[in-house]
Amino acid sequence: MGRFWILLSNLHSLAGYASVVAIESPAKDDDEQWLAYWILYSFLTLTEMVLQSVLDWIPIWYSVKLLFVAWLVLPQFKGAAFIYERFVREQLKKHGILRDHHGHQNGSPNGKGKKKFVQFIVPKKGEQEAY
Repeated sequence: MGRFWILLSNLHSLAGYASVVAIESPAKDDDEQWLAYWILYSFLTLTEMVLQSVLDWIPIWYSVKLLFVAWLVLPQFKGAAFIYERFVREQLKKHGILRDHHGHQNGSPNGKGKKKFVQFIVPKKGEQEAY
């Protein structure tokens, strides 16, 4: 039964096809849903990789993950868009990374939040490691 749940939890790869269809459609709502889904699924996968040794001790983990991913992806629920709107966007606004609809930076009117984020992501010259 465990392999069956693993197979079901990996069927999310069909979301790739739905994402392509959403990109090709003229509507914007489905694009937002699928972008939010991929952001949240990436975060879930990263969290799962970090906490794998702990999650191995939780026997219902794959069932919970399956239900959560189904809630994120099914159009009846639009869970990914809900979580993005309710939690992720609020955190981005709080830290000054996201702009509001009028082009102003939230929480950072002079753009310091974005500048800090870019400085964190982009390495400075001379700090790059030689491979």
